[in-house]
Amino acid sequence: MKATSRSANNIDIIKLDGKITIGAGDQQLREVISSAVNEGKTNILLDLSGVTTIDSSGIGELVGSYTTVTNRGGKLKLLHLPAKLNELLHVTQLITVFEVYENEQEAVNSF
Repeated sequence: MKATSRSANNIDIIKLDGKITIGAGDQQLREVISSAVNEGKTNILLDLSGVTTIDSSGIGELVGSYTTVTNRGGKLKLLHLPAKLNELLHVTQLITVFEVYENEQEAVNSF
């Protein structure tokens, strides 16, 4: 998995590309979120448009990332869910936990 970060209106937008699976992408996601939070970034928007595969470890890491950011007084929101991930979040009812957006400007304005 590859992560690239940029800022807009004091919001850290992290674009993820590749696989978020056990042993690789899940650990990278944890490191990216931990690094952002440790730098004092509290409003994080994850752009998932480039995610090709996600497994249960990846889903677990998304939930863990959400908890980490929330416990630090921040917000973590999702942008551009791939169809498979959208389906998984609906099946697991996690869609009710995350704020999900298809439009970046709307997502940025929601903070």
